[in-house]
Amino acid sequence: MKDSLNAYLQTKKDDVAAKLDDISMAERQIDELLNLTAQIIGPDKMVLKATKLGAVRYLRSKELSERALALKRLVLEDPTAKLTAGDLDWVRFVEDMEEKVAEIIAKKSLEEQLEQRITQKMQEKHEDYINEIKMQVIKQYNPNPENAHTLKRLAILEKMNASGLARSVMEVLRPQKLEEIIGQERGIKSLLAKMSSPYPHHFLIYGPPGVGKTSAARLVLQTVKEMAHSPFKKEAPFIEVDGATLRWDPRDVTNPLIGSVHDPIYQGARKDFAETGIPEPKLGLVTDAQGGILFIDEIGEMDAVLQNKLLKVLEDKRVSFESAYYDPGDPNIPLYIKKLFDEGAPADFVLIGATTRDPSEINPAIRSRCAEVYFEPLTPGDIEIIIQNAAQKLGVSLEEGIPRLISEYTIEGRKANSLLADAYGLALYRRERRELDGEKLLVTQEDVYEVIQVARLAPFVTAKGSENPEVGRIFGLGVAGFLGSVLEFEAVAFPAKKHGEGQIRFNETAGSMAKDSVFNASSVMRMLTGEDLIQYDLHVNVVGGGKIDGPSAGMAVCLAIYSAVTGKALRQDTAVTGEISIQGRIKAVGGIFEKIYGAKQAGMKKILIPQENYADVPGDLTGIEVVLVKTINEALEHILAENAGCGQGAL
Repeated sequence: MKDSLNAYLQTKKDDVAAKLDDISMAERQIDELLNLTAQIIGPDKMVLKATKLGAVRYLRSKELSERALALKRLVLEDPTAKLTAGDLDWVRFVEDMEEKVAEIIAKKSLEEQLEQRITQKMQEKHEDYINEIKMQVIKQYNPNPENAHTLKRLAILEKMNASGLARSVMEVLRPQKLEEIIGQERGIKSLLAKMSSPYPHHFLIYGPPGVGKTSAARLVLQTVKEMAHSPFKKEAPFIEVDGATLRWDPRDVTNPLIGSVHDPIYQGARKDFAETGIPEPKLGLVTDAQGGILFIDEIGEMDAVLQNKLLKVLEDKRVSFESAYYDPGDPNIPLYIKKLFDEGAPADFVLIGATTRDPSEINPAIRSRCAEVYFEPLTPGDIEIIIQNAAQKLGVSLEEGIPRLISEYTIEGRKANSLLADAYGLALYRRERRELDGEKLLVTQEDVYEVIQVARLAPFVTAKGSENPEVGRIFGLGVAGFLGSVLEFEAVAFPAKKHGEGQIRFNETAGSMAKDSVFNASSVMRMLTGEDLIQYDLHVNVVGGGKIDGPSAGMAVCLAIYSAVTGKALRQDTAVTGEISIQGRIKAVGGIFEKIYGAKQAGMKKILIPQENYADVPGDLTGIEVVLVKTINEALEHILAENAGCGQGAL
């Protein structure tokens, strides 16, 4: 009994000791968990949080249960939490609290990592933002849009510029002085007179292509700048543009000639203007030419509406700008833009227009504001001089006859130089192959003929005068543009197959007015000879089938028919032009100036023209005889081969 009691008491002692050990262990563990929680939350925040949760007085308690309650409220963040009966199992309570604290530590660690990453990203963004601001400031005060790519493109462009070819041969041969422009002495004199005046006038230059209109205008400006009374200053500009290539928008979005306004929304003004809604005027060529010359080549090809806009500028000597976006009260508008909108841009210049068109095709309003100067077609002699001058500039020798040969294939100075330049290239190629560097380069006729054959050129003048008279053949004169040309007429007459039923045949392509000339000639023939053409089968032909627009072939047709019917030969070194009336009078025709030069190109010695065209004959004409006639009888005196002398009508 006693032993059993002792065993029981010993067991109780062991249980009490175990419980005391568990309590002591739990107390240490709870205190460590409180310290760990304080470290997680922070000492300062620990007191604040414990105050909110009603656990401050329990933290400093000596009782284990109260400290355990403080721990539970802090961990669960619940101010109403209490210790339950199960919580008194300290081992389980500590395990539960350790698990909760571990969750807090894990959550805290994750939050710190996230916060660290967020802070890092914010720092990076902040640095990028600071760098962007720095770049904007640098660009504002020291703009430099270059980068590696743009600098590379710049280097390529500079290399290309450095490796360019030498001047083209046409640049070398282009006239550098007024004396080098051949065959236009009267036109250049007229230009100098109009340009050197203190009150220069706008003017138009008419003439065939390649005779020096552009070069003359440029060189005349350089010449008059040196004159004391000239209104042009040393820096006066020469602005050149081709009227055929001028493009503009009818809505005035773009107009390189007159100028336009780039609105901030639609046309895209400068970035700083677009952002502030300011329209930006763009100045045109008329303003670039201020105080100088605006030269418009092929002015007849310009758009009709654009010509009218140019007229307005010529009248006002200013260009006005308008825009719905312009607000004169906007303080952000730069002064120069405000001045352009309020006052316009200056456009005080001299207009020089060049054209190959007929004057009737040019805007009448422009013609009324301009003096008119006509450049003359080049004669074969002019072409020969141009070729000789070009050979001197190229430093080559020409085989005899080359200037005359080239003059047979063109009447344009530019084309003549081009033919010589091509032949010069062939001569260089030939010398290179033969390794003849030591001798002076010689351009041969063979070189010129090869260039002509490759270019498929034909002689410009096919009908030429001769010393041998012929029956039923005569040369008339026509005009195409600013070029005169020789027309070859021929006629044959046979007795009618049936008496009184003769027929007259004439080119269908010659035109109705030319046919009228044939009928007029038949009446004149009866008056001259008493012969009625109804007794003949008559065929009149225009060699080459050209169309004749006017009545100027009348005299030529009448003389050809007269020769064919009477059998009398006509001179072949004489050309004629003039309308024939049914009474045999020779009436005035147009294009006398051009026709005279056409006759000279064909090698004619004499030309018969109506007396009424006396004022159209150049006063300084050389190289051809001009005879004025009033009637067909006077014409017969000069055209029949059997007659000698020129009579009283010769000039």
